[in-house]
Amino acid sequence: MRLLQTLLMRLAMMAITLFGAAVIVFVVIRVVPGNPIAMMLPPGASDEDIARLTAHYGLDKSIPEQFFVWLGGVLHGDFGTSISLRQPVMPLVLGRLPATLELSIFALVLAVIIGGAMALTGTRFRGGRTEAVIDVANGAGLSIPDFLWALVLILTLGVLYPVFHISGRISPSLDLPFTTQFYVFESILRLRFDLWWDLLKHMFMPALALAIPLAAIIGQLLKQSLKETMHLDYVVLARTKGYGENHVILFDALRNAVLPTLTLIGVQFTFLIGGTVIIERLFSYEGLGNMAIDAVINRDLPLIQGIVLVFALLFTVVNLVVDLTYALLNPRLRHA
Repeated sequence: MRLLQTLLMRLAMMAITLFGAAVIVFVVIRVVPGNPIAMMLPPGASDEDIARLTAHYGLDKSIPEQFFVWLGGVLHGDFGTSISLRQPVMPLVLGRLPATLELSIFALVLAVIIGGAMALTGTRFRGGRTEAVIDVANGAGLSIPDFLWALVLILTLGVLYPVFHISGRISPSLDLPFTTQFYVFESILRLRFDLWWDLLKHMFMPALALAIPLAAIIGQLLKQSLKETMHLDYVVLARTKGYGENHVILFDALRNAVLPTLTLIGVQFTFLIGGTVIIERLFSYEGLGNMAIDAVINRDLPLIQGIVLVFALLFTVVNLVVDLTYALLNPRLRHA
């Protein structure tokens, strides 16, 4: 019963957060200088043409009136029509969202693998040269932003040693039998491992660029948590029973040390999703972040609103899942 009340409270907070994000974005993008209607029309368009299109998109009303008209449409599933693409906003956003989710999940997997391996190795060889090398690598990962890692990867693995693709989501020459936009998962279900491999070759460099800073954060926090856990009584007891150092780290210390890292991963995953905006642009990756930049350039107000609202929904859902997962894994919170 208490868990249900907590869940309902969090859902109510999510609704308030989404409403606040919608209000802020709606107002901000309308007070920024620039006329999206003027960008749609040719230079010789008359004032009557501008007025007609302005009325068609509802931009002739006051900002509060525009907001409540838009909010009423959202509550009925209508997020408006894209000014630049002349298509309904929600199908456009949902069509690009799977690509961004697959890229973000792949980057998260890489970050957990790299960061976890660095933390375990640094703990196993703590106090030696190996740990010093790992600390230097963590410092480099934290100090260099993801877009610079992307440029380095493009230069090395895309130009000097062309191992991976540097643009696009999948090779256009391949037969694409997909019925959904979740290409990676569908290619596995269809046993089309040729498509799956091609998708990974396109995703690897942007995912790795996103993963490196997060891997450094995970490695640093998890290593510190492991080093603190290694001095606790139950770990010392495991050593006295004759278990080796590797067994003690993996099966005794790691279980408790990983809980703070789990919370961090969830929080940082939301920032990782936001970081796809620049990375997708650099790699010409057909995701939601790339569409967001085009929408801003074209002053496509309905499309910007839809994209920001979807990003805000992703952030709140991820945070909710992380909180619930942490409560289930932590016995003190679970029995509270």
